[in-house]
Amino acid sequence: MGRLSFFTGMMSGLFERVPRRGAPRGDAGSGAGITELSLALLSAQGEVSGTRLAGEILDGYRGLDPGGRAAFFGWMAGALDVEPAAIIAAAERYRDAPDRRSYTALAEAAEPRRQELLRRLNQAPGATLDLVRMRLDLLRLLPDHPELAVLDVDFRHLFRSWFNRGFLVLRPIDWHTPANILEKIVEYEAVHAIDDWSDLQRRVMPEDRRCFAFFHPSMLEEPLIFVEVALCRGIPSSVQDLLAENRVALDDEDTDTAVFYSISNCQEGLRGISFGNSLIKQVVAELHQELPQLHTFVTLSPIPGLMGHLRAQDDDAARRLVAAADAGDRAAIGALSDDLRTHAASWLAEQKRPGGAPADPVARFHLGNGAELHLIHALADVSAQGLAQSASAMVSYLYDLNRVEANHEAFAAQNTVAMSREIKALLSRGKQTGKTKE
Repeated sequence: MGRLSFFTGMMSGLFERVPRRGAPRGDAGSGAGITELSLALLSAQGEVSGTRLAGEILDGYRGLDPGGRAAFFGWMAGALDVEPAAIIAAAERYRDAPDRRSYTALAEAAEPRRQELLRRLNQAPGATLDLVRMRLDLLRLLPDHPELAVLDVDFRHLFRSWFNRGFLVLRPIDWHTPANILEKIVEYEAVHAIDDWSDLQRRVMPEDRRCFAFFHPSMLEEPLIFVEVALCRGIPSSVQDLLAENRVALDDEDTDTAVFYSISNCQEGLRGISFGNSLIKQVVAELHQELPQLHTFVTLSPIPGLMGHLRAQDDDAARRLVAAADAGDRAAIGALSDDLRTHAASWLAEQKRPGGAPADPVARFHLGNGAELHLIHALADVSAQGLAQSASAMVSYLYDLNRVEANHEAFAAQNTVAMSREIKALLSRGKQTGKTKE
């Protein structure tokens, strides 16, 4: 499939690629210049003039250094803020006479003008990606400029609408996908690094491998999130087996399990805008329809906080596991595999954040999606990264189609961790040996 047919299929012929914008005019590249243009954009009535102004502002913004960008954000946060007195007055009028007119006035008073500025900036060709990158600049500035956090609230509010699931398009990624998209897959892979084109080929070309990505119609050449899937017989216990160079590919009829072994968010400027839940559920539906013999949908996931947990434990097995992982001693880890799995079960199921959610971020994601904490594997990732973050352990979360909704509701309501008998047995073992909480 060529470049044109890929995008034509993705958009069903409804969207065209956007033209490039020209260079900024006059002093648009200065902080003062783009604030003046921004005020002009907010007062512009015509669509053509609005599009031109938006393009000039975004082009000028790109020419600013970090200090200039911080100043522009500061201007947006201050000069385009709400007026509390106006909100209070509008709220009182709505309280006294709750009708359409008073509600409209309240809604208008409660929305800062900077939200409308961001909407109008999005008129320019290619502006959605520019605004995503603008928010990334803002996120990087927040540690030193916490007063700009109000502006991030506006970005998040708008992005949740603009990147609503209804706007996203799921597309398969394979060896015939345009090279520029494949390059992005290599660049954005965040779980198991793709070493080269041969490594990428092993992940997307064989018959028993799949990759799916979400795209947005305003960012046709930028994947938002993608998942890599291995079709297997049974649940694998190591990522090395999945990614082995010399493995033999399975025919479709010989597979019964779909393994989600890598999920990567691609746009850091969309941090906090969740796509993973929808992605996994839609991919499960796609695979179930294509390959009805698949009856198990499971992950092979990292455990990024486990080594920190082990280092904090005051027992001999944990200390030996830390030493073995630091030394890269696989044999020693193998000899302690039961202890490793026991500590991992405690970390995933029992260690909590304030509020009761699991401490592990990957666990929060999958359990929040309705998955079950299913199996823990030792020596599952013996790469340098795998040893450093989890002493080689990985975990499988099971997406049981008959239980997903009930699991999700129990987790959302009470942080209930759905778990298999194997996990419960590990937790029981830990209590008997003093390795998990009473």
